[in-house]
Amino acid sequence: MTHDSADHREYQLGQEVHVTILTTGAETNGRHDLVDGVQPARSMTPLHMHTRYEERLWVLEGQLTIWAGDREVTLGAGGFFHIPTNVPHTIQAGPAGARALNITSPAGFAELIERSATPAHLAGPDTQLDMELFTKVTAELGDVVLGPPGTLPSEVRRHPTT
Repeated sequence: MTHDSADHREYQLGQEVHVTILTTGAETNGRHDLVDGVQPARSMTPLHMHTRYEERLWVLEGQLTIWAGDREVTLGAGGFFHIPTNVPHTIQAGPAGARALNITSPAGFAELIERSATPAHLAGPDTQLDMELFTKVTAELGDVVLGPPGTLPSEVRRHPTT
């Protein structure tokens, strides 16, 4: 399936992360979703885990370092990494930033973006992520934030059910 620019669903997570939803769970009967994300240089996600969906990352440009459980990997263009459910993880873009495809199954991440990010056409230089809304939606989708950006999985005690 190809998309023209009218079909793209583009969003901003705060001022930094630009996301294009390519496939939603509604389009795959919930089996998976597909998101194209661009992270600026050295930006890092909060430490988190997904309890309802697994995540697959395929780096298209730049570099990502992923800390997932007790693993640390650095991927360049063409690199692929799978993060199972209930694994604490954080992701950091390399010195030139990164662009990656994010596939979650069953679907989940695209819904988080649709419900909590700012549509790109409404974003401006002062756009901020609504943390209250983001936190509410992540909890509803079974995501657990374990620490702020910069926190590694080794710094947080494992949840008894993981």
